[in-house]
Amino acid sequence: MSLVSFVSAKGAPGVTTTVTTLAGLWPQRPVVVELDPQGSDIELRQRAADGSTLGDDRGLLSLAAAARVGQEVNIDDHVQITDAGLDVCLGVTTPAQMQGLATTWSAVGTALRAAGRDVLADCGRFATGMPAMPVVERSTALVFVARDSIEGLAHLRNRLAMLEESRHSGGLGTVKLGYVLVGDPTDTRSAADTERLFASAGLRAELLGVIAFDPRTVGRLRTDSERRIRRSLYIRSAQVVADKLARFVGTVPQASSEQGVA
Repeated sequence: MSLVSFVSAKGAPGVTTTVTTLAGLWPQRPVVVELDPQGSDIELRQRAADGSTLGDDRGLLSLAAAARVGQEVNIDDHVQITDAGLDVCLGVTTPAQMQGLATTWSAVGTALRAAGRDVLADCGRFATGMPAMPVVERSTALVFVARDSIEGLAHLRNRLAMLEESRHSGGLGTVKLGYVLVGDPTDTRSAADTERLFASAGLRAELLGVIAFDPRTVGRLRTDSERRIRRSLYIRSAQVVADKLARFVGTVPQASSEQGVA
């Protein structure tokens, strides 16, 4: 089973939306874990399967408490099912709660890596010394989500260069590096140019695809019919990314060829 940590290089390219979308398209049923120090977004955006408010009795805090005392952690004991059909482990809601987790991050990372299910972790904005770094260090892969704008790519390049230096000094171990762009998935030339640019700079991160920048469709995810949404470029492009990422982390075998968005 794989633990995939998602981060942004800077700004708000939609990490939470990307993670929850990919979770809904994942080949197996994963757990979405919120590790963003800025607080839980899913709790505000989604409700429980029965339409009620998601509870605060199960989530990252309960998981950390179990891991802190050395209990065998069953991830399902800390998961709630949303009305979108996602298994989620909700994050913190206050800065005080985040501070209370300070000594437990390593144990949380170990528990998530041994969860027995694929875990997609929303870690928020990437920064040196970020609280969830012990989880990142135990991940199968670290995936950046960035806009394909000049600014977005520049910030992404800087963060990848920082991690490349860390690799030389023994940081991150065998954690795979990848990135997902948010933009125009039909612009294959720009995506290829980005890959060549990063490769020429010695940045060993794999482009996992481009998800369509489509706020209108994202806003309709919970209201439109499943059939209509699945025909959208947003979902079709996200499915390509989900499939490639699943192969990248070993959830499904590597395919002999890649299929783009038509």
